[in-house]
Amino acid sequence: MPDVSYKLIHEMDGIYGDIARRARAELGVSSFGMQIMSLPPSWPGYPDHDHGPAATDPGQEEVYLPLEGDGMLLADGHEYALRPGVAVRVGPEQRRRIVPGERGLRFVALGGIPGAFAAPAWTEIGAAPPVPASR
Repeated sequence: MPDVSYKLIHEMDGIYGDIARRARAELGVSSFGMQIMSLPPSWPGYPDHDHGPAATDPGQEEVYLPLEGDGMLLADGHEYALRPGVAVRVGPEQRRRIVPGERGLRFVALGGIPGAFAAPAWTEIGAAPPVPASR
């Protein structure tokens, strides 16, 4: 039997009204974090966040891979267009926010701690979603 995991995205465990899908846990990935995010058009709810020492998953750098739609990644007054065909990496302590465009935005969020990986508890199927740290 091949060592392959296959799952339809819409069948993956979802949180926040299916805005986030727990792709890492559903596929059995153990070496990096991975969620699939589906943000509604012009939705203002994606948190301004970082993965600094006070975060749920500190030290994690992230890569965003847009699949559908469009939007912007905002960081320190700079704007980065998100659309299919683009890949963006953000360092752990960099505050960032994603704002979906008029068509919404679906993207893969990959995360890992350089040199190590331990799955955060909230990414497990059926676990309570994290509460964003307030500043």
